[in-house]
Amino acid sequence: MKKWLGFALTLCLIVMLAACGDNNKTEENNSGEKKNEGTSEAFTIGVIPVQTEGAMEGAMDKLQTLLSDKLNRDVKVEVYPDYNGVVEAMNYDKIDMAYFGPLTYVVAHEKSGAEAIITQLIEGEPFYHSYIITHKDNPYNSLDDLLKNPAKINFAFGDINSTSGSLIPSIELKDRGVYQSEDDNKFKTVRFTGSHDATALAVQNKQVDAGAIDSAIYNQLVESGKVDEKQIKTIWKSEKLFQYPWAVHKDTDKDTIKTLKETFKAIDDKDILGAFGATGFTDASNKDYESIRQAAIKQGIIKE
Repeated sequence: MKKWLGFALTLCLIVMLAACGDNNKTEENNSGEKKNEGTSEAFTIGVIPVQTEGAMEGAMDKLQTLLSDKLNRDVKVEVYPDYNGVVEAMNYDKIDMAYFGPLTYVVAHEKSGAEAIITQLIEGEPFYHSYIITHKDNPYNSLDDLLKNPAKINFAFGDINSTSGSLIPSIELKDRGVYQSEDDNKFKTVRFTGSHDATALAVQNKQVDAGAIDSAIYNQLVESGKVDEKQIKTIWKSEKLFQYPWAVHKDTDKDTIKTLKETFKAIDDKDILGAFGATGFTDASNKDYESIRQAAIKQGIIKE
């Protein structure tokens, strides 16, 4: 009887050990499955709000579908509410790629090593300008006219981190002795509208006397009928600025970069191109933004 009892206990022990082995295999399999799932995580892209978010939604859906197909993985494109949010998302590894303004790009490159790979073309050229615009009813036909009595002027910038909507025009106004900061200037009022279309509409609706805006976005707003060109005149134009870059996370592999470049340069969808005021895309690199980096250093935004 004791022999049979000992045999039964031994058998139970064997069964229990076998079950533990199966559980360990299951855990290993589950772990392996999770690892495989990790490699197929969505490729995430953050986009600065060059226009109000609703105006870009349909185009971003199309871009998301196109890139998902070409990369053979899920792609998620998100328009962020402000420029700085995209920089921080790249800095904290929340996104794999970003559409930056030139200024936000040089900041992101300094902070996280983001690398520009693509930029947009406007009528075949990878350049644009910063404009200062005013309503046609105003007596100002030049920036000199506008600044004769700045204490009477309500002035609008776009996003505080915008290149053409803030950095470049603020340097021009600083050089002319009328602007140091939002709180230190000679204007009647200074405001930051947050986007280029908001600035254009503020000028058109006479909510401000003048505003700074991206030339390509302004032309797009006119072409789409969102802004009436007959109501607005341009009184200042900057030197050429290299266009907005698409930049990847520093750890992005070469094959993905190659696919992204090929895909962007082949885009001819008018909705996608139109969202950026573009006629196409071309290669870009960090060296293309050296002049913006120097401007950011001059304004104390980044250190040399």
